Amino acid sequence: MAVYASDQKGFPTMVQRSLSTNLSKNTALFHALLPLDDSFDLITRDLKLGNTPAYWIGVNGFCKTEILQQIFSDLQDPLYTLDSEIRDLPRYVQSKLGYAQVSLTSSIDTILQNILSGPSVLLVEGFAQAVIIDVRTYPVRSISEPDTERITRGARDGFVETLLFNTNLIRRRVRSPKLTFSICSLGAESRTDVAIAYLADQVNEELLDTLKKKLSQLQITSLTMGSKSLEELLIKKRWWNPLPSIQLTERPDVACSYLCEGHILLIVDNSPAVLLLPGTIFQFTQSPEDYYNNPLTGTYFRMIRFLCIPVSLLLLPVFLLLAAYYPELTVQLQLTPVSDLSPFRLFFYVLAVEFLLDLFKYSAALSSSRVSGALSIVGGLLIGDIAVSLNWASTEVLFYAAVTMLANLSLSSIEFADALRIYRILLVVTTGLWGLPGFLIGLTLVTVSILTTPTFAGFSYFWPLFPFNGPALRSLLFRRPTYKAQPSKVWSRGHVHHTK
Repeated sequence: MAVYASDQKGFPTMVQRSLSTNLSKNTALFHALLPLDDSFDLITRDLKLGNTPAYWIGVNGFCKTEILQQIFSDLQDPLYTLDSEIRDLPRYVQSKLGYAQVSLTSSIDTILQNILSGPSVLLVEGFAQAVIIDVRTYPVRSISEPDTERITRGARDGFVETLLFNTNLIRRRVRSPKLTFSICSLGAESRTDVAIAYLADQVNEELLDTLKKKLSQLQITSLTMGSKSLEELLIKKRWWNPLPSIQLTERPDVACSYLCEGHILLIVDNSPAVLLLPGTIFQFTQSPEDYYNNPLTGTYFRMIRFLCIPVSLLLLPVFLLLAAYYPELTVQLQLTPVSDLSPFRLFFYVLAVEFLLDLFKYSAALSSSRVSGALSIVGGLLIGDIAVSLNWASTEVLFYAAVTMLANLSLSSIEFADALRIYRILLVVTTGLWGLPGFLIGLTLVTVSILTTPTFAGFSYFWPLFPFNGPALRSLLFRRPTYKAQPSKVWSRGHVHHTK
């Protein structure tokens, strides 16, 4: 019997969570626990299975109506059941319910979680067990290529907001009997399903145990922003660490490639982004485009991306340093023909253009795809020309800022590119205010921020550079042929380091 009381707000709180053999008491209990009379999407129905009363509870829109109608039609057909009364519920379910996803439970917690997750529940008179009938269906969007990880060739599918679809996309690519999906629920209110995917023969058992323990200890109300909320809960970063610590991907081929290398995937229901553990800084420089090209072409474009990292970070601050404080050297190097601008005015130009380009980028990203391209082109040409005419900027500053923006956009990880933008703005401010000492101070602060970037379970953020692993580093720096790139065994990344 389930005994319940009311808390200070009037909501029932369970003292003993078990069903009764009395159907009326069970239905009264669920009327107290759920707003069955007030919430329009919660539907119920009184049934007669022969001469045995029953009570069904489900969520409208989460159940496949055709399958439910067929199940109830069979159970109420005397020629099919041949039983006027149900005397043994487990045997009755095994012999009369032919649907595959059916189970029995007496736990109120399990019943509530199932109802609110999609499966429906059938309560039967005389039994302290409920029949869970999983005929759920969710409103989903079609599988398509992620907008932020587009490639010119290769697979065009991407993860969606439905956890089961995402696990199917992974299982379709990795048909190993060692592939395991361990599921848990997070959030006292949302009860969001989170699946941990790993290959049992390749995963770091110490890391896996640490992750499961961490998830079980999370005390949260809900995962409001899906994978991003879970990432911030797993790694509590300080405000001066903008670099990402965990890679997120919406591409099944990328997720499966990391899975086969011994990584752990975290799949959050209602989120198309999958988390990859553990994370290193080199992961954010990789692109699936490299592996859909031949090794030479892939290596060439990978080298370009590596070159774009210092260009995105240092080009504008170095230009500001030379043009504002060493104008003669700037003219000699033909970086700019202008030498009569004051350091403060040039500093203002660089900051104005930096924020203007960021404005263009985010306005285009948040606008409809039909107008975003025209918005970027018209905004760049028109506003840039007017800014030069009004002496709010110079053509040289616009040129170097445009090159910086192109280098930033070429990086495959948006979070990594945004972190470099924050570092660049810091360098521009310190350089503009204090010249060469300010540039060195800003560069020191950036270095400290990068070196102190936290990771999950204390794994090195700079693996395979530190600890050093030559073959792994070559595979990250160069696009090697497939038969050489895949190691005979998973590379060791060290041990878990427990932090407070």
